[in-house]
Amino acid sequence: MRKYRDLLFDADNTLLDFSRSEHEAIGECFRSFGLPAGDSEIACYSAINDSYWKRLERGEVRKEDLYWMRFQTYLETQGLQGDAKEMNRRYKLRLAEKSYLWDGALEVCRTLCAHYRLYLITNGDKYVQDHRFRPSPLFPLFKDCFISEEIGCEKPSAAYFDAVRQRIPDFSVSGALVIGDSLTSDILGGIRAGIDTCWFNPRNKPIPADMQITYVIHDLRELIGILC
Repeated sequence: MRKYRDLLFDADNTLLDFSRSEHEAIGECFRSFGLPAGDSEIACYSAINDSYWKRLERGEVRKEDLYWMRFQTYLETQGLQGDAKEMNRRYKLRLAEKSYLWDGALEVCRTLCAHYRLYLITNGDKYVQDHRFRPSPLFPLFKDCFISEEIGCEKPSAAYFDAVRQRIPDFSVSGALVIGDSLTSDILGGIRAGIDTCWFNPRNKPIPADMQITYVIHDLRELIGILC
């Protein structure tokens, strides 16, 4: 008898290659404003964006402010002038058009959906996430998608995981597994909710000694060996 019934997958950089989508969308956005769009500029923006999402996870910034503040901070860091809110608007439109699967994601989800109920748990903009996930071949394999903007709170908050729990029929904490790449969002949230966790760690980052992670994998295909 299998231990789990419900698999709660993160989206970005777990099933979807967000880094590739972001790199392309930011480059196109910057070029549309006549701004430099080399690897160094995109890397600078990406680091700023990551820092704002970490602040959101800690409850230090509102999501509606995050979207434009990351661009304002980037402009100030680079000594540039620009309309941060318009930059965000153009970026989101371009990001929504870019959906790339992580290596092995389709194979793994096709295999697992025959034995488990699959759910998507994602922090992000509803418009962007819907446009990236729904057209993908992964979408029909999932029972439901829980987007933080729609729920009204973000991972790793208890409120987010409580909302997910209430929306999944016959949900059991002991019968669920959270799978994601973010220690501060997916794994911490799962641990706090009392749910087993699987950290997707493709870059072989050090495993924190103070976190009780149930499984650590470096390739999504390892899930098949663990769960099937």
